[in-house]
Amino acid sequence: MSYSSSIFLNNCFPSLSGSGSGSGSTRLHHSFTNAKFPFIVGRASLNMEAQTVDLSKEVIMEEFNKYFVGTYARAPLVLSSGKGCKLYDMEGREYLDLTSGIAVNALGHGDPDWINAVTQQANVLTHVSNVYYSLPQLELAKRLVASSFADRVFFSNSGTEANEAAIKFARKFQKFSHPDEKQPPVEFIAFSNCFHGRTMGAVALTSKEQYRSPFEPVMPGVTFLEYGNVQAAKELIQSGKIAAVFVEPIQGEGGIYSATKDFLQSLRTACDSAGSLLVFDEVQCGLGRTGHLWAHEAYDIYPDIMTLAKPLAGGLPIGAVLVTERVAAAINYGDHGSTFAGGPLVCNAAVAVLDKISKPGFLASVTKKGQYFRELLVKKLGGNSHVREVRGVGLIIGVDLDVPASPLVEACQQSGLLVLTAGKGNVVRLVPPLTITEQELDHAAEILFNCLAVLDKSANN
Repeated sequence: MSYSSSIFLNNCFPSLSGSGSGSGSTRLHHSFTNAKFPFIVGRASLNMEAQTVDLSKEVIMEEFNKYFVGTYARAPLVLSSGKGCKLYDMEGREYLDLTSGIAVNALGHGDPDWINAVTQQANVLTHVSNVYYSLPQLELAKRLVASSFADRVFFSNSGTEANEAAIKFARKFQKFSHPDEKQPPVEFIAFSNCFHGRTMGAVALTSKEQYRSPFEPVMPGVTFLEYGNVQAAKELIQSGKIAAVFVEPIQGEGGIYSATKDFLQSLRTACDSAGSLLVFDEVQCGLGRTGHLWAHEAYDIYPDIMTLAKPLAGGLPIGAVLVTERVAAAINYGDHGSTFAGGPLVCNAAVAVLDKISKPGFLASVTKKGQYFRELLVKKLGGNSHVREVRGVGLIIGVDLDVPASPLVEACQQSGLLVLTAGKGNVVRLVPPLTITEQELDHAAEILFNCLAVLDKSANN
């Protein structure tokens, strides 16, 4: 019996243990086999040998199927290391990574400055919770406030968590702003093709029905409107029932669709008139991905709340909710919280990311590389009958197809290029590390071009 199991039983069932170590052990073991305790079905112990070093790819995949809840349809790759914009599988094959861990690894893999920030902080302090103060958390908050519209910050562990917090903040703000009303505005607007997360509040704001329907009833009071439909949004906001409008300036998961300035300005004006909050979800499109630090900067239109996550800590889990002072004034002690959020380790990593992307010329290089890549893709792919459009801003680019994208994604993988799908499964999503070179973009475009033939086979099946 493991030491921890013995302690548990001695504490919970003292009558079972003997006075000496030998008799106690015998007595406890006897009790495991005694019908008096049928609820005890085995011995809890973490002292098992887990040998995975020499397993083959096939065995590892089988082991995943055995031990994990089946929530992910994984590609048949076992990745073991990465450097820059390259990933390597356990058999040594190299892949050019245009996924960035789903738009997370903005600095690529193994950035030396990021590694230095993480290792230095790990040697000093990793986690203390939000019961106490820590300097890396303060430094990150100050940097985010100084570079944005916001006055205050709340940290979470992911983009979904950030959107959950934004939902609560919007509801609390409306109660705070309407103290004499029995029913302040509590409803929300979201848009077609949007994605705000998979937890119960965030999934209620996510348009894809297959994400919501297995878990209904989800949070009520959400109306989905067509992305870009100015008139419908105005009319609903003016009803006085809307606590907040959630919108992505550029939709990533939904298919790489950019909002127009007229659309976002109309939302801003209508929200100001009705007292609704405007929430920009920049979890995927923010923090330099578009060539601007914030995607909304290109429109010169600013929200009341902005949610961030993916690239913020360069591969470590963090989310952030940036708010104006007006919103923050409605939030009190205990209204929200998170044990792990804003820990010293992850915040120091995030500061290193901000240091890198705020260097002179960095964001301009993202803009330049993005334009170069889009033009190259149009030139090389645009002549294919299955390619309907190449669209995007900066280094968030979508190749829209008239057939499912998965055969092309799989062919690219077999040729050493990792890309993603988006939209209704018909868009190839390209979100490389922001540090990618033009030479690497040339290589990616060449592989995409060489793999286009699989689309004809797919269309004929």
